[in-house]
Amino acid sequence: MVKSVSVLGSTGSIGTQTLDVIEAFPDRFKAGVLVANRSWKLLAEQTIKFRPKVIALGDKSFLPQLKDALNGVDVKILSGTEGVIEAASLADQDIVMSALVGVAGLKPTVAALEAGKPIALANKETLVVGGSIVTKLAKSKGLPLLPVDSEHSAIFQCLHGQPERSLKRILLTASGGPFRTKPKEELSSMTAAEALKHPTWSMGAKITIDSASLMNKGFEVLEAMHLFQCEMEQIEVWVHPQSIVHSMVEFIDGSILAQVGLPDMRTPIQYALGWPERLPHAWESLQISQCRNLTFEEPRLDDFPCLKYAFEAGKAGGTLPCVVNAANEVAVAAFLKGKLFFTAIAETIRACMDAHKLIAEPTLDILDRVDKETRLYAQNFIAEKYDKH
Repeated sequence: MVKSVSVLGSTGSIGTQTLDVIEAFPDRFKAGVLVANRSWKLLAEQTIKFRPKVIALGDKSFLPQLKDALNGVDVKILSGTEGVIEAASLADQDIVMSALVGVAGLKPTVAALEAGKPIALANKETLVVGGSIVTKLAKSKGLPLLPVDSEHSAIFQCLHGQPERSLKRILLTASGGPFRTKPKEELSSMTAAEALKHPTWSMGAKITIDSASLMNKGFEVLEAMHLFQCEMEQIEVWVHPQSIVHSMVEFIDGSILAQVGLPDMRTPIQYALGWPERLPHAWESLQISQCRNLTFEEPRLDDFPCLKYAFEAGKAGGTLPCVVNAANEVAVAAFLKGKLFFTAIAETIRACMDAHKLIAEPTLDILDRVDKETRLYAQNFIAEKYDKH
């Protein structure tokens, strides 16, 4: 059977690599739906190449250009938030790749689950912000949340077939990012161009900055808590600069299982789309020579406090992870525009956390409100304290 895949975020890093996988296995997958936010030119090119039935563009202001580019092409075009949600929940799709950037991916993912669609989950914010809501919904529908992050895919594979209550610890590996060895006193002067030079992974701009600050790993801690139904105390982060061991699981008998491979996101994407089967490897394979000098070290929590803040938010629960995510998105955007120092990303997040009054059991509407309020607070905080110009 050929699976029809809805690719939410088809023009981003994960989305384009998902289309690589679809193209590599034409007898197994086809692109049924493509969704982008603003990149209408690439979306048009993808539509002409992959011939989906439906596409959606989140930013309506680019809709005229998209329609002109696809004049004469047989495709249904949706737009705006409502169009993205409609595209995510279409009945004739077999699996949804949730790869939109930021909290914008939460509502479409919920809509896809409500429509009965299995989720290949690459959007971190879906679980960071709405983890309890999303996991409860997936469980009630009997639908899998198939992790696409290399670390969570590794854990998922290590836990597969293991007895319940056999888990002792999850050992999340982190590359450490481009500033892993930088002295603390130099961090504030690091530029966006330097932060975007990741040593092992090729990713989008926002996630690459998150990797540099270790916020990305903090988000993965929060994701792991929800995905694998464990306590924060059961999760540790180990820095592994080679990015060969994607994560490990320790069991109650002291055994540790690890998933190992090259840092190539197409492998976990392929695994998620093909699950429960394993498909033939279509990419470069790991060689033994690449495993000779694997190292591990502790993260520098005092120098990269975003990871600490994520653990704090996870233990508190409720709306605090939503605050961390919203503040981080605003701060990273400001840093990428040259309006903020690198170390001020963490300071902005801390300020927003300290100003927030926790709501223990939020609804989606409450999370939406908290997200908007936090963004405004973060923007004002940055303008008042860090305006460099």
